[in-house]
Order: sequence, then structure tokens, then C-alpha cells
Amino acid sequence: MMKEILDLYQTVEASEGFGVGAGGDVRKKIDLAAEKALINTLHESGASCTLISEESGTKQIGTEPSKYFLTADPLDGTTNALRGLPFMATSLAVSRKPHLKDVETALVADLIHNVTYTAERGQDAFRNGEVIKPSKIASLDEAVLGVDLNTFKAKEIVNHMIRLFEKTKHLRHLGANALEICYVADGTTDAFIDLRGKLRVTDAAAAQFILQEAGAIIKTPDGKKLDALLDATKRISFVAAANRKLYNNIQRLLKKNKC
Repeated sequence: MMKEILDLYQTVEASEGFGVGAGGDVRKKIDLAAEKALINTLHESGASCTLISEESGTKQIGTEPSKYFLTADPLDGTTNALRGLPFMATSLAVSRKPHLKDVETALVADLIHNVTYTAERGQDAFRNGEVIKPSKIASLDEAVLGVDLNTFKAKEIVNHMIRLFEKTKHLRHLGANALEICYVADGTTDAFIDLRGKLRVTDAAAAQFILQEAGAIIKTPDGKKLDALLDATKRISFVAAANRKLYNNIQRLLKKNKC
């Protein structure tokens, strides 16, 4: 699958549009190539599952498709891939039930830097086979904080987060949310926040599980357990943080601004 993506990386033909996918975005040639390669691999390996993918929606594969659910984003970071920005990933999450809370195995592969994040329930989380842990940084002065503001509601979201921004020195957004969540899991960054209500559950299913298995925290903006039906049309918002103290500091500022 990596070959099919990299063959189209930063090419003119990669951006050709082919209608609207199940997730609501225009399907680019590079997205379709990534999904086709994944489906071919599943067929060739004799796998049985219900595939939940951003491009084609829900698709039954094999002789026992109800046994497992495979939630996939074959290419997270399509815009980066089209423009040649070296930050994109493939995400795969396996569950026995079609809900985010039921994910039990996950993989996020950085397609440029030869890095793969994996996790199984109760078995820690790994980066290229090495156990990962989130950072212990709790001060917003020191923390590197990722924020996705890519939405027409940017002004509304910025207003809601303004106190947090005023306390934070290091803000980032790199353009592939699955990888950015994994960066919190391994301590590269300290938190990642997406309040837009725009991120598809297919984008985050694998990464949120890896983050939790690493020992970090991810919750809805109002502090509840993150969960959603595994469906390409479902959208989520969340606050992810490396540790409880940092999470509480972020939530305190978000709630203060809401008052």
C-alpha cells in the first residue's frame, strides 16, 4: 500500500477528483489508490472483516465479515501528500463491535519517516517495536500543543480557546491528525486539541487507542469518555493530553473562557 501512495506523492495526477466519498470529501486519485491497495491486501490475505473506510464507507470482505470491524483511513494527510509536505499516515483499527470504545488493536504508519505505531489492549503502545510513554510536562509554558483550526468556524473556536492560547508558547498543526495524536502518545508533543466537530472517526480510531494504551488521556471537550459509532460519516471532537495535570490545566482554561 505504501508503494501505491508514494508513487502518486506530489504528482499532478494525484489530485484528480472522483466524486464525493463516504466521509463527505472529494475523493482524490491518491486516496482511491490507497484504499484499493488496502482492499486488495485484505482479499489476498484471506481476511474477513467489515471495512469502515473514509472513501467507500462500510464494505463487507471475506466469508465472516461480522467477526471483526476494520476502521481505516488509508491516507491521512491527503493535502500534505498532494503538496509534497512530508507528513502523512495510514491508520488501521480493529474491533469486535462497531464502536470507538471497542477498538482492541491499532496501527498508525508514518509513510515518509519509516515509523509505525502499534498497540493491543492491555499490552502497552509501541513505536517501531519500542515501548512509548507520553511526556510528564504539565506547564503550558513548556508544552508543545497541537490545535486543528481547519474549519469555517475558526473564529468561534479561537474565541473559545483564547485563554489557552495566551498561556501557551508553542502551538503546532502538521496536517495529519492521526500522527499528531501519536506524537502525544510518544512524548514528541504534549497535547492535541480538536474542537471543530469535523474530524471523522475513521481518522482517529487507531491513534486514540494507541494514545490511551501509552498512558495519555483523551476525552470529549466536556470531559466524557470518547466514543462514537464506527462509521465514515461520524465526527468527533476531543482534548488529548500527555498526563492528568496538563489535561486539567487545559480544561480549566477552556472552561474559564466558556463562562
